[in-house]
Amino acid sequence: MHKLLSLALVVTIVSLLLSARISSATPIYIGLDADMSSSASLSGISIQRGALIAIDEINKSGGVLGRPLELLTKDHRGNPARGKDNIEDLAERSDLVAIIGGLHTPVAMAELETIHNEEVIYLGAWAAGTPVVKNNFDPNFVFRVSVRDEFASEFLLNQAKMNGYVSPCLLLENTGWGRSNKKGFDQAAQKLSMKIEDTQWFNWGVKDLSSELIRFNNSRCDVVMMVANAKEGGVAVNSMLNLPTDNRLPIISHWGITGGDFPSIVGRDFAELNLSFLQTYSFFKPSSEKMAIKFLDGYFQKFATSKQLKDIVAPVGSAHAYDLVHLLTHAIRRAGVTDRLVVREALENMERYEGLVRTYDPAFTKQRHDALDISDFSLARFNAAGVIIPVEGAK
Repeated sequence: MHKLLSLALVVTIVSLLLSARISSATPIYIGLDADMSSSASLSGISIQRGALIAIDEINKSGGVLGRPLELLTKDHRGNPARGKDNIEDLAERSDLVAIIGGLHTPVAMAELETIHNEEVIYLGAWAAGTPVVKNNFDPNFVFRVSVRDEFASEFLLNQAKMNGYVSPCLLLENTGWGRSNKKGFDQAAQKLSMKIEDTQWFNWGVKDLSSELIRFNNSRCDVVMMVANAKEGGVAVNSMLNLPTDNRLPIISHWGITGGDFPSIVGRDFAELNLSFLQTYSFFKPSSEKMAIKFLDGYFQKFATSKQLKDIVAPVGSAHAYDLVHLLTHAIRRAGVTDRLVVREALENMERYEGLVRTYDPAFTKQRHDALDISDFSLARFNAAGVIIPVEGAK
């Protein structure tokens, strides 16, 4: 008994000493540049939470290279100029290895030159524009666990075709993200032998989209393929719901609408409209039960919730950020240093890793900086309570 007590005491002392040594060491910083306060703030909060859960796990197990990780958060508010300033400010820290980026594609696109001038690793957790990663910079400092639009457009249009729709129309925000998807939809339509009947564009801050939707009806559209964030997506849905029931078209949307409090923005019963949207992950249908349980334990311990899946806001952001932090940690350990150039190269030479979203085999290579592909996509919808749930029978 005394020996067991002594052993337990030794283990406790060693653990405390190790913890003290780790906590007193100079942190390795990870930046977060996301929308934390505007209409897409749920995306930033979600990404921040996923990153913090991963950081807690890593620090409790001894940190990285004997040092703790620490997250530094900046709010770009959906403003590209502010995003560029944030990248510059974060990159100035000598102990900062990487920056996690959030919504939106226009912000990420505006930041690309600064990212590469500063030679700082950018980990995309929620921005789908194809050129964010396919950016012509060499070496490329952008790595993404998120959607890539050229894959998303094909997936969404194929889902429309599988559901019997033959005359899609496009409702796109007039930004780099919308234009990225227009190119993707056009390529996908040719591949799937479908014809895009009409395309309508809108700007951020639009207040009504009734005329665009009426035009779709006049063009004999049978489904609307929408690329919008929560605020403007809410305008589109409410404009659709204001039409006579017989004139309401089904909407298959990109995932931008889930980056804000979309149910509150719409403020109406989703049962009145056939609305589905792209997702990469669901805790209701996890790809790995083991990893999901591990993540959820950390989530519910750290954040004040009722410990129900409905409390996880914008789940894809948390899932992506969680995996990105763990992947970055593996790269730092592989590199043996925190030098950004060396860690960037290590990210291109990763080993197999079982993550939350998927098993990465590997996550990245020199030629491929997108960790997800079309096989990771699925359709989801909002239930009556405004919770994101999988569409049954859809992939």
